[in-house]
Amino acid sequence: MSIRCQSFLTLLEQWAPLYYAEDWDNAGLHAGDRNKEISRIMVALSPGEAAVNAAVEAGVDMLLTHHPLIFRSMKQINSDTATGRSLLKLIRNDVNLYCAHTNLDIARGGVNDVLAAALQLEEVKPLADLTHDTCYKVVVYVPAGYEETVREAMCKAGAGCIGNYSGCTFQAKGTGTFLPGDGTNPFLGEEGRMEYAEEYRLETVVPQAALSAVIKAMEAVHPYEEVAYDVFRMENGGEERGIGRIGKLQNPMSLADFLDFTGLQLSCNHLTYQGDLTRQIKTVALCGGSGLSYLSAAKKAGADVYVTGDMRYHDAQAANELDLCVVDAGHLATERLIVDALAGFARKQGLEVLIFDEAEQDYLKHWSR
Repeated sequence: MSIRCQSFLTLLEQWAPLYYAEDWDNAGLHAGDRNKEISRIMVALSPGEAAVNAAVEAGVDMLLTHHPLIFRSMKQINSDTATGRSLLKLIRNDVNLYCAHTNLDIARGGVNDVLAAALQLEEVKPLADLTHDTCYKVVVYVPAGYEETVREAMCKAGAGCIGNYSGCTFQAKGTGTFLPGDGTNPFLGEEGRMEYAEEYRLETVVPQAALSAVIKAMEAVHPYEEVAYDVFRMENGGEERGIGRIGKLQNPMSLADFLDFTGLQLSCNHLTYQGDLTRQIKTVALCGGSGLSYLSAAKKAGADVYVTGDMRYHDAQAANELDLCVVDAGHLATERLIVDALAGFARKQGLEVLIFDEAEQDYLKHWSR
């Protein structure tokens, strides 16, 4: 099965909208053609030269990664740099590259939710930079007999999701009136004669990221020549979103036991920590990758321990002064689980998926005397 690249990206960006991404980030399509048909992709954590070479050798249509290839603006693209070589190789071999970074950190079911699930946390919610998605109420009037067709198309395109519920709509039966003018070709009635049609008012909630796709899907299956619909911005907004997560362990444990548990759950043989090993851990905050800038947020939210990567000496000192335990499981270990999640998403779209093995390797080596 193949799918147009942009069609696949529309679905991916309903999951992890680009407007979720931090201002400094560069998520999105880094190289390639949005109109290209894709059927085979490779998923990797980072688009390093080894991953790019593997993608080209495997003959995939797209490389899908978490980390971006291009972070800052580039004035030259040549073979003098690793980034330049990778871009040239991708373009020459017609391999698209898409990177879902901080938008996937924030997204529901993204990096931080996968990490929270691995640590078996309960009552999970966003940790910091909290806001609510912009949501819209879409109302469309559908002739009797077509309400289910239109409802299914809209929900499949991303409408009707409220919390853990999907397919949420409301229907009300009524009578629609219209007068077909000159040159019209009405589905019901005839030109120049007032029509009284049995219709259903179908309404549902739609997140901003899916609004365009939902309206297109609705118009594609609606039988009317001119579709009557309304779009209202909802003041109450959608679900809360933000960076990181905080949740609770089912059973409290000491920091020493939590270190063992974390290492086991994340398949991590090397952990760095700050805190008293006898301290009881119940509430866990986390942020995959480099998340030490949210130390204070973790403390304010009532966390006993903060799990992240890339802790430095002064970060540990700051955590000690906050009386907050920290577990540094490494950048890789706190993010690599997202590779399987991305692969699973792509498979649901009917694509053949390869996973780049080196994404499971840590570039940081640990020496023991």
